[in-house]
Amino acid sequence: MNPSERFGENLLRIRQARKLSQENLAEGAGIHRTQISLLEGGRRQPLLETLVRLAGALDVPVETLLEGILWEPDASGPGRFVVSSPPELPRLSGGHSH
Repeated sequence: MNPSERFGENLLRIRQARKLSQENLAEGAGIHRTQISLLEGGRRQPLLETLVRLAGALDVPVETLLEGILWEPDASGPGRFVVSSPPELPRLSGGHSH
C-alpha cells in the first residue's frame, strides 16, 4: 500500500463513519465529487489546501487523514515512506460483492 492508497482508505473510513455521501463531503469541502472518488481510490494525492478543506468538512484534525503514513529518514540515503495497513473496513450490507 502506498501513501495515496492509505490516505484514500482513511478518507473513506472517516466519511462513512460520518455517514456522508461523496456529494455531501464534496459540497462541505468546496471541491468536486469526482475528486473525492479519485482520492478515496488512491489515484490522486491531495493538495495541501484540499487536505485542510477535507479535514474541516469531516471535523477531524488533518493528522487523522494522514494516519499510518510516515516518512523514515535514512542516514545513508534519501529515506522512505512507511505505510501501515488501516484497520479493516466494516463491510457495508447491500448484497454487492466485489
